[in-house]
Amino acid sequence: MSITTVGIIGAGTMGNGIAQVCAVAGINAILVDISEAAVQKGLATVAGSLDRLVKKEKISAADKDAILARIKTSTSYDDLKAAELVIEAATENHDIKVKILKQIDALVGPEVIIATNTSSISITELAATTSRADKFVGMHFFNPVPMMALVEVIRGLQTSDATHAAVQELAKALGKTPITVKNNPGFVVNRVLIPMINEAFFVLAEGLATAEDIDAGMKLGCGQPMGPLALADLIGLDVCLAIMEVFLEGFGDSKYRPAPLLKEMVAAGRLGRKSGQGVFKY
Repeated sequence: MSITTVGIIGAGTMGNGIAQVCAVAGINAILVDISEAAVQKGLATVAGSLDRLVKKEKISAADKDAILARIKTSTSYDDLKAAELVIEAATENHDIKVKILKQIDALVGPEVIIATNTSSISITELAATTSRADKFVGMHFFNPVPMMALVEVIRGLQTSDATHAAVQELAKALGKTPITVKNNPGFVVNRVLIPMINEAFFVLAEGLATAEDIDAGMKLGCGQPMGPLALADLIGLDVCLAIMEVFLEGFGDSKYRPAPLLKEMVAAGRLGRKSGQGVFKY
């Protein structure tokens, strides 16, 4: 199956990043969000990212214009009918995702693949809410999408071999390296990463070291490019908390209990970079 047009629901950090990598790869992108302001903000983010590439002489000004021309913005789901694949990249909330997926399932043709960019919610469960469970798959991109090389391709119990093969090829066409993952809370990367971040909050709360020293220890001692607390701020503390709560419910194991400090900071609105303050100030 040749995918030439990809629909993307959600023009936020992940959605506009996916739109950018599609357009750079020569694939048309339809970027949809609930308001004109939201889609224009997403498009402006892409333009800013491309401007930096022009400044670094990695692309030309003409390349930038051609890339932006391949991104169509809309506030109407009807425009997604032109896509062979629709990627849901909305907020990491089960009920919101189910509502969106049901709307898209009823709208697009039966041959269209539907993917979700969820970082933790069951692909099997989400697939079951649609009429095309065999054409449903997880495509978990990583932030920032234009820079991160990985895509987790998550197969639900119902995902067909043809669907899996199509999204594997798309990921490669986008310049990404796909890894195939079975359906399970957190898949592979977040299953390992988010509990480590959660443990860093326990260490911080216990006063074993400062936030700066915890991050320095993991960077210098484990070769990580970014410390776990700074990474939490980048991901969003609310997102980290939501994933830990999915783990706790999904596995029923107390080792996945969210750190009280993490919960407290989210309750205070200290969500990380996006709110101007998390563990660190921005």
